[in-house]
Amino acid sequence: MTEALCRTDPYLQEAEARVLATPEGGVVLDRTPCFARGGGQPGDAARLVWDGGEARVVEAVKGEGEAILHRIADGDPLPAALPPPGTALRVILDWDRRHRHMRMHTSMHLLCSLIPGAGVTGGQVGAEKSRLDFDLAEPPSKEWLEERLNALIAADHPVSESWISEAELDANPGLVRTLSVQPPRGAGRIRLVRIGAQDAPVDLQPCGGTHVRSTREIGGIRVLKLENKGRQNRRISIALQED
Repeated sequence: MTEALCRTDPYLQEAEARVLATPEGGVVLDRTPCFARGGGQPGDAARLVWDGGEARVVEAVKGEGEAILHRIADGDPLPAALPPPGTALRVILDWDRRHRHMRMHTSMHLLCSLIPGAGVTGGQVGAEKSRLDFDLAEPPSKEWLEERLNALIAADHPVSESWISEAELDANPGLVRTLSVQPPRGAGRIRLVRIGAQDAPVDLQPCGGTHVRSTREIGGIRVLKLENKGRQNRRISIALQED
């Protein structure tokens, strides 16, 4: 298995690791700061650096079991040139891309809080643009959403996590906003991401992605457009304001 260091420290940008295997197209490590693609959030990009070699990771994805596969860019070392199992190397995260994903993902949770009661039918985190689809007849206006989102960001709400059992989630099904994707089960517990105070959160829902520590860190959001994607499917696209 690969120890996913981002689960305990999403701000970790580099880590020492050892090669476990080099299946076709990638490298499996014993530990990594990379987030593996899942839940609408892309996998991280990075560099692997070892004695005498270097390779670009285009995306970290889930492999067999609990492994994380670091997919190597075309044109980088051929499989025969990749470091063999046991090799010590350094994983250097593409931090700017990851941090943009963190800011975007937290913004999408804030967007959910502004449309209570509507199920989320789909979504995608992106560094440049993100979207959420809602089971909704008529969304609020683009101007209203942007104003409220930026007010929540400016309020500097803390972002934290906690864990509940699968049985506790079953007893509180309203915590799950997504209709098409359910929280992963089998480990016996579910991670909750909370925005705001413990006793009165702005948003609280299961999530396995990476997030910023507080809403002010997002910096600002633009609501790009609202689209009709079906009889009851409304898509809201957002982007980070320019720094």
